[in-house]
Amino acid sequence: MSDYILEMRNITKEFPGVKALDNVNFKVRRGEIHCLVGENGAGKSTLMKVLSGVYHYGTYSGDIVYNGEVQQFRSIADSEEKGIAIIYQELALVPELSIYENVYFGHEIMSGRSIDWNKTIVSAAEVLKKVGLNADPSMKIKNLGVGNQQLVEIAKALSKNVRLLILDEPTASLNEDDSENLLKLIKELKAQGVTSIMISHKLKEITAIADTITVLRDGSTICSMDITQKAITEAEIIKHMVGREIENIYPKREHKKIGDVCLEVKNWSVDDPVKGREILHDININVRKGEIVGIQGLMGAGRTEFAMSLFGNPTGYKITSGEIIMEGEKVSFKKTKDAIKKGLAYVSEDRKGNGLVLIQDIKYNITIANLEELQEGISLNENEEINIANGYKDSINIKAPSIMQKVANLSGGNQQKVQLAKWLFVRPKVLILDEPTRGIDVGAKFEIYSLMNKLVEDGMSIIMISSELPEVLGMSDRLYVMSAGKIAGELTAEEADENKVMAMAIKS
Repeated sequence: MSDYILEMRNITKEFPGVKALDNVNFKVRRGEIHCLVGENGAGKSTLMKVLSGVYHYGTYSGDIVYNGEVQQFRSIADSEEKGIAIIYQELALVPELSIYENVYFGHEIMSGRSIDWNKTIVSAAEVLKKVGLNADPSMKIKNLGVGNQQLVEIAKALSKNVRLLILDEPTASLNEDDSENLLKLIKELKAQGVTSIMISHKLKEITAIADTITVLRDGSTICSMDITQKAITEAEIIKHMVGREIENIYPKREHKKIGDVCLEVKNWSVDDPVKGREILHDININVRKGEIVGIQGLMGAGRTEFAMSLFGNPTGYKITSGEIIMEGEKVSFKKTKDAIKKGLAYVSEDRKGNGLVLIQDIKYNITIANLEELQEGISLNENEEINIANGYKDSINIKAPSIMQKVANLSGGNQQKVQLAKWLFVRPKVLILDEPTRGIDVGAKFEIYSLMNKLVEDGMSIIMISSELPEVLGMSDRLYVMSAGKIAGELTAEEADENKVMAMAIKS
């Protein structure tokens, strides 16, 4: 038997106006953890969709050789039958169903013409044990945290006797502890004979877990590196990914001009009527003109809740006390439109769910938050709308054939740039960036960091919420640490280090 469980030979896949994969060659050894990396839009997810049958035989050219045989997968069911399973970043679980129903959804255990629920529950418990999830199989998915939902997805794959497991950005939405647990599980699966292909932008995780790293760039294979034979640095991976060296992923600001206080929040306390408890208590922060202020904290510390409650409170929290002062004026926002008019904008952490209209094009998404500026009587100035959208496409390097491209068809990094352009078009004084680089590659991160520096150099103020501690330390002039809905401490860039921030973050 060949050392290689998988060989993808000369794979080419085209979409209208775009060659997503150009003669890609990709080989995976049996029993290894193979990491697939590259910038957003490099073709990683497309290649895995070809492999798993999402893009079925006949829609691409080239050969898939699995276990020594050329395959012609015409559906996901075909690839699953051969022992290949794919887990996407957006989990494919039904929240209102139980764990056991989700694990065996689509391949139910039958007894005659009926589902054998007793056997299903017993089998689900066994497979949950394999992934280390100590939960009642009858529990509804919606009652599990994201990390445990990810484990259910893997249990679902194992229930299909998977031999080749594909994980697309598996830790993108997980906190540090859940990420570590998941990586540990992938190593345990390797010991059980499961081969894994993992797509990730987190280079620290890649160098920690990979046996082999393959780099794609612009739809082509750049190189494969055997990390078991030679240590590979993050700098080497970045160089192959972007085609050039990036010496400092966090670019230094050339002209740091920090001015007077632009935004001040005093004694801010908020209740969540759904949870029936206080979620924010006596928050006090300020942001100066031309300053990047970071907000750090563990998952559940209240960072996003704080941002949303400031931005016109669209989630319907109950603000029990506090005031907002912008440029010396006390302001009150009954809705998001009020916040926008006063110069406050919020870039959501969930760009697909809350930030963008995926079925619409780039032009629509960039201008939607500020249509008043384009209004001429009862009509819109469509020529001006096109000019503005093209201007942002060029200035922040949105990679797409045109502004008429549907946002759903863009890579994560380019979707994030569209979301940024949308809020830049309202010309805010204070821009809140919630997880601005989640799920995007190192090249796109560098571009967003550079844009942030330019914006504050031009006089904007930025509040950056991030779960990535190195990002907050690398980009902030000052940072606040949140813990259990409170401000646990404030540090300047010079004072801050990982130990100090984590010590504050675990305060209760």
